[in-house]
Amino acid sequence: MTDIKVTPLGAGQDVGRSCILVTVGGKNIMLDCGMHMGFNDERRFPDFTYITREGTLTEHLDCVIITHFHLDHCGALPYMSEMVGFDGPIYMTHPTKAICPILLEDYRKITVERRGETNFFTSEMIKSCMKKVIAVNLHQTVHVDLDLEIKAYYAGHVLGAAMFYVKSGQQSLVYTVLIPVFALGRAQELCILLETYWDRMNLKVPIYFSLGLTEKASNSYFISFSVLHNANHYYKLFITWTSQKIKKTFVQRNMFEFKHIKPFDRAFIDNPGAMVVFATPGMLHAGLSLQIFRKWASNENNMLIMPGYCVAGTVGHKVLSGVKRLEFEKQVKIQQEFGIDCFKPANGETTVIRTIHNVPLDISVNLLKREASLSGLSVPDPKRLRILNGALVIKANKSQLVDPAQAMRELGLKQHQLRFTSTISLDDDGPISDSADKLYQKIKNKLKDYPIHYSSDGSITIADTVLVKVSGDEETKDIAVSWLHQDEELGSYLLKILESGLEGT
Repeated sequence: MTDIKVTPLGAGQDVGRSCILVTVGGKNIMLDCGMHMGFNDERRFPDFTYITREGTLTEHLDCVIITHFHLDHCGALPYMSEMVGFDGPIYMTHPTKAICPILLEDYRKITVERRGETNFFTSEMIKSCMKKVIAVNLHQTVHVDLDLEIKAYYAGHVLGAAMFYVKSGQQSLVYTVLIPVFALGRAQELCILLETYWDRMNLKVPIYFSLGLTEKASNSYFISFSVLHNANHYYKLFITWTSQKIKKTFVQRNMFEFKHIKPFDRAFIDNPGAMVVFATPGMLHAGLSLQIFRKWASNENNMLIMPGYCVAGTVGHKVLSGVKRLEFEKQVKIQQEFGIDCFKPANGETTVIRTIHNVPLDISVNLLKREASLSGLSVPDPKRLRILNGALVIKANKSQLVDPAQAMRELGLKQHQLRFTSTISLDDDGPISDSADKLYQKIKNKLKDYPIHYSSDGSITIADTVLVKVSGDEETKDIAVSWLHQDEELGSYLLKILESGLEGT
């Protein structure tokens, strides 16, 4: 099986509930399992019926991989594992495993206890789900089974976010964190930047962080200020997972204790003087951020910074779309700039990615030396493609390409040769030796990349296997061309150039 199949179960052509089913090397891997906070019906979670309509998911999935703790990438985990049913391994990094249940429980309280929604996972389900999680370190090779292995690499984005290398048999892929999202993680990064700059410049301008971060909004999610502080505790705990600059600075002071950043009150909107406000939702489509934008937008001294993605139709998207030039569609732009295929399947639509199946092969030194000598090059050109004629030997799951003579010796077999000979009439007056000289010069000019030997008897040998000789008398001459079956292409080419006679030598 050489194809890689990709089926989005969520976030195929939209934002939210990221969940992708990938089939690689005969293994089924689920990449992320997020929820969509903009819906309270079946659209909230990925559509697992694309995998199976009956029974649990355990027998259909080899493993689940979570890249980071944002709810649109991990929010459906308890629903998938406890309500739909999955008992297989779930992999994520240590920081993701620590922060993920905090966000899940916080959102559960908002959804169930405050809004009174039913058909939602419970606190016990979150705990049971997290017991199935296997935490991994960066660069740690994890063998899911005999054929499937995964390895996490640093991805930035948020604490513990990782891109995952997945290998099954001879096929592999890399799944990475690409699309920026909101609130937790980005908030820490921006707060650290401002906190550090305020300290360095000794600024007194107040910085406020919105307390109203528990509102529901389409295509984004928000967290309470208390959860932000809880998350900061884990940022301190997993300081070794942050960037080198933060780790170095952390020795001098705690990067996640913000002395300049205070909770925001709506009454501050009309306060005179400068201030910096972190406000949600990030798309400016409702809530505090839209209220502040309406109040401050008319003043040219105010600045609006949009650090994240905005869905089409929102105020944020309209603000960001105020450009004066057109751009290619992202899919076409990727294809043109990078020369690679770009796919955007809808939820439930399977995209088949054609791959070339490479088989690892050892090549014997004797074979390489033989091919180098036949090419006539003392130093082979690594940029030039060449065809190797050898024998494929497979022993104990190891494949090797060896010189055919070596393979025959090892098997105790006698090598047989099949040789073809063709004769061409030559119209050339004069001694045979003169005709042989002309023939040698023509072959030498036409086959510059081949070793050619001119013997004293007038015979010409090409690559030690093809023989060319002029016979007859001064009036009637023939050219005999003889080659082995593996040199059919070279022999046919020789016949073609010699049929035109010795002109053009």
